[in-house]
Formats: sequence, C-alpha cells, structure tokens
Amino acid sequence: MPVMNIRRIHLLGVVLLVTVVGCSAPLQFDGQRAYEHVEAQCELGFRPTGSEAARATGDYIIATLEGQGWEVETQEFTYRNTPVRNIIGKAGAGPVLILGAHYDTRRSADQEDPSVPVMGANDGASGVAVLLELARTLDRDRLSNQVWLAFFDAEDDGRLDGWEWCVGSSYMADHLEVRPEAVVVVDMIGDADQQIYLEGNSDPDLQGQLWDIAAALGYTQFVPTYRWTMEDDHIPFARQGIPAVDLIDFDYPYWHTTRDTPDKVSPDSLERVGRVLEVWLEE
Repeated sequence: MPVMNIRRIHLLGVVLLVTVVGCSAPLQFDGQRAYEHVEAQCELGFRPTGSEAARATGDYIIATLEGQGWEVETQEFTYRNTPVRNIIGKAGAGPVLILGAHYDTRRSADQEDPSVPVMGANDGASGVAVLLELARTLDRDRLSNQVWLAFFDAEDDGRLDGWEWCVGSSYMADHLEVRPEAVVVVDMIGDADQQIYLEGNSDPDLQGQLWDIAAALGYTQFVPTYRWTMEDDHIPFARQGIPAVDLIDFDYPYWHTTRDTPDKVSPDSLERVGRVLEVWLEE
C-alpha cells in the first residue's frame, strides 16, 4: 500500500491567497515564468531517482504547489532498493482529471556518453515547469473537475541495470482510489523547434479535443498527423481503460545526451502547451 503524506497550507495562507486572486485580473499562463522553473530544476544538478538532487526537486515541487494553495500528497515506496516519491497536487471539485509529468532525469546519457548523467532540461524539467505554472494560473472558479497535478518519479532509467520505464506512474495507476476521467501526460515539450505530433498510444477523442484547442489558438506546432508511438507515463492509465494522451515532441536531437540543457528550451514552447491545457481545463 502507498504511504500517503498530506500537507495542507495554513488557513491564513489560503485566506491571503483568495484575497489576492479576488482583487486581480484573471491569470494567464506565462512561458517565461515556466522557463524559470526549468532553470531552477537544472540548478539543482542531475536529478536521477534516489539522489539528493531528486529529493530537493521534489521538495521544490511541493513548496511551489503549497505556495499556490494546492493540497499536496506524496506516494513513497522503494524500487530496486531505491527510494521513489510521487507527488500529487489537488485542487477543485468533481470528477478527477490528471495532468502528469516526470521529474526524475536519466542517470546515463547513453545516446552519447553513458558515463555521464543527463541534465534533463527538456526531458523532465519542461513538463514539470508547465504543471507548476498551471498551478499558479488555473482559475479554480472555472474548473468543473478536480484537477490533479501528478509528478512522477522513476520514469527515465528504463533499460539501465534492469530498471523498467515509468515506475512511478505505474505505481500511481495501480493504487488509484478513484477513477479519473482522463489523463494527459506532458513530456519533452520545451524544444525551441517544437513539433508535437499525434501519438499512437493516445486516446484519439481526447487528442482531438486538445488539437482543436491548439488550432483555435493558432498553434501550428500541434501537428494533426501521427508520427510516434511511445511507451510513456500515459500507458499505465491507458491499460486500465482510462482515456490518456501523451503530449510529446520526440523530434529532439538532444534526447538522452549531455546537451539536454536549458538553452535548448523555449519559453514560447512551454507557453503553447500550457495555454492549450489551461483552456481545456477552464473552458
């Protein structure tokens, strides 16, 4: 059974947050703010599962969510003698929608130099950055669902020393106590040369909703053509019959190399993905 730790922000903080939000104009996703979350993660160093930097990254995620008034839970377990921690931020009421991203980074740049870890500015940090900026900007008065922002650990060490892919998301899917209406995973979406194609293991109806929103916003970077079929964090949920989509830009030449660094990530790319998800959840 998962170990659940529930953290709640003090009532005074909630009251202050509501007061500030109530007196200000509606917030909109800001790609530059999201990019600052990419930089902050990378400043912590390489972040493979079980490392001190991974723990610090999780603490950063928790602090950011709590600072925006989200209720935070963690799932902590051990995989191959390594501590793993999933993080879930919850807000709103109603049927559950999950937005997910992995926050761990690969401990071997095996596409280039297996002796060196991957910084993971795009492969890891970009998806986390989108979710953390959404934690700030989502208008909870316009949500008709309870939204979970899920941060998966232990996704990215597959095929290294017998590790599997998507360990954290598999654990979360196996321990769901409620059935979500849908899951959208955000992975590797920060590439400055952004091209997000339809993914072959994703739910086509849900994909259609997201790509229609992107088209309405004028985002031609969402390409309505199938290109990749991925084993990613959406798969454990899809196997349970839950509509799940993987938003991923896999045309990324720095994947699993030492060159996956913040200079390869664009605030504009982060903003396009964030705005699509913002509209999908609020409207």
